[in-house]
Amino acid sequence: MKKILFFLLLLSSPILFAQGGSDQQLAQHYYSNGEFSKAVTYYGRIFASDPNKFNFNRYYDCLVKTENYKEAEKLLKKQISQNRSEQEYKVMLGEFYELRSETDKANKIYDDLIDELTANPSVIIDIYTAFKTKGKNDYAYKTLEKGRKLLKNSFPLNFQFAEYYSAAGETEKMIDEYLNLLDDQPNYLETIKSMLGNQIDFTQNSSKEYEILRQRLLERVQKKPNESVYSDMIVWLFIQKKNFNAALLQVEAFDKREEGQGRRVFDLGTICVENKEYEVARKAFIYVKQLGEDKLFYYQAENALLNTRFLEVTTNRNYSKEELDNTIAEYKQALERVGKRRTSLPLVIELSHIQAFYANQAPEAISNLEEALKIPGLTDVQKAETKMQLADILVLKGDIWEASLLYMQIETDFKYEPIGHEAKFKNARIFYYDGEFDFAKSQLSVLKESTSKLIANDAMQLSLLITDNFGLDSNYRAMTWFANADLLIEQHRFDEAFVLFDSIVKTFPYHSLDDEILMKKSRAMQLQGKWTEAVNYLEELLKYHSEDILADDALFQLGDIYENKLHDKEKAAEYYKRILFDYKGSLYVVEARKRFRAIRGDKSEEI
Repeated sequence: MKKILFFLLLLSSPILFAQGGSDQQLAQHYYSNGEFSKAVTYYGRIFASDPNKFNFNRYYDCLVKTENYKEAEKLLKKQISQNRSEQEYKVMLGEFYELRSETDKANKIYDDLIDELTANPSVIIDIYTAFKTKGKNDYAYKTLEKGRKLLKNSFPLNFQFAEYYSAAGETEKMIDEYLNLLDDQPNYLETIKSMLGNQIDFTQNSSKEYEILRQRLLERVQKKPNESVYSDMIVWLFIQKKNFNAALLQVEAFDKREEGQGRRVFDLGTICVENKEYEVARKAFIYVKQLGEDKLFYYQAENALLNTRFLEVTTNRNYSKEELDNTIAEYKQALERVGKRRTSLPLVIELSHIQAFYANQAPEAISNLEEALKIPGLTDVQKAETKMQLADILVLKGDIWEASLLYMQIETDFKYEPIGHEAKFKNARIFYYDGEFDFAKSQLSVLKESTSKLIANDAMQLSLLITDNFGLDSNYRAMTWFANADLLIEQHRFDEAFVLFDSIVKTFPYHSLDDEILMKKSRAMQLQGKWTEAVNYLEELLKYHSEDILADDALFQLGDIYENKLHDKEKAAEYYKRILFDYKGSLYVVEARKRFRAIRGDKSEEI
């Protein structure tokens, strides 16, 4: 024991540490502890053997902090003489004289740097950067002014002026610098978009910077209507602000002027789809189609228009029977024109999905998919995608074991691929629906390690549902009824499902399934596009089960519904914020933070 204590005592000894550590470690140790009088010796030795910039800065800083000014000045002057192209050291010498209250010497160094400028852009930018880094903003600006006179139009320093004006809060001048550069160098368009995107917060409802940029661009478009660069910029501006209707008006006018055959309009439509602005996207694709079949983007626009309508139906679920019938008719017309072939398979799958899940036409959908499997030349992946859709519809129709066979075929053919994992998960659900809970769990346990995060999460949630609730009552009735009701929801037999859910609540009061039942009822309403009713069930879940495992799921769903379905972003932000503050261990934290910032702006100090 004595030997151990003696050994520990030795380890803690500064003398032993000093003997055993390297100069670099010791220098860092003393510097970090503020023991500059000790650190200076080591950094002096280190700099002598390895005179790089880092070691110089540390050695110089230690000399100043220990008030060894004579040696610090000597070191700086030597560094300047040995590094003529490094303007930063001259500015540091000026700073040194300011520290010593020798202002005249400092100002002379700064003035000489500017007076001795030549028409060399790299030197001008280096001196400007050195002044700016040291906080000498007046001298930084003088350097740019002198540099612009020397360089004239050969290198106008727009980026540096814009950077300076941005730091000084002079937004109008910053924007003018960027746009003036576009006059002469339109190839900088994407770079300037990126720079302005970093300078202007487009998430704010009312932004002075945005209004200035918008006004400046409109002025330039009017003065130079044939300059495509400004039309492109103003479309980009409206997209950043998510004002897609205004962007569409601009891009259509732009397309007509340059006779662009709809390319830019088609690209905007694609951006609108990505942002779930389906109505504007449809307008864009219709414009491209109306240009005529002989135009380059006609068929792409036709397919995109159908896909947009598919997304509207399946995502927003806001449609009339007439709109649904028209959508199906448009799909059929497109398939009649191009024929059922390998390249048109996505249209067949989308049409079948709409027919089965939204138009109550499952038999026709099944027939379409069975025919599609006979199309010559299909890849193995295309066959698997078609079988997956067919199996999903068979579940809807109640033929769950026929569906199970198809899922097993896909899983066998793509055992290590995401589509195979998806099939395995859906097949495990078949056994769960049928009350084979132990077997379902054994399948789900494998999927928890799936490379697909979505499948892994779904598998984990279903496995937890079974684990937490199976066997809590002696005859397993509650869990069996719940699984049956869950299947009824997948089959869109919502009223029957609700009867079973209510039976569980009545027969087994205060059962652990109560929060799951509320979540499933909300899902049923979401599948029908009844967003207000869906919200009510989620709110009830939070009211009575805020400590349970589904609380953060409910909050995230509420945020998503208010953001994307009810279009109340402020309300959505409240729910995302609750996840960040009240459920810090939630899997939704990263996405909730991202969405909260998108709504409130990256500069929000609330998180």
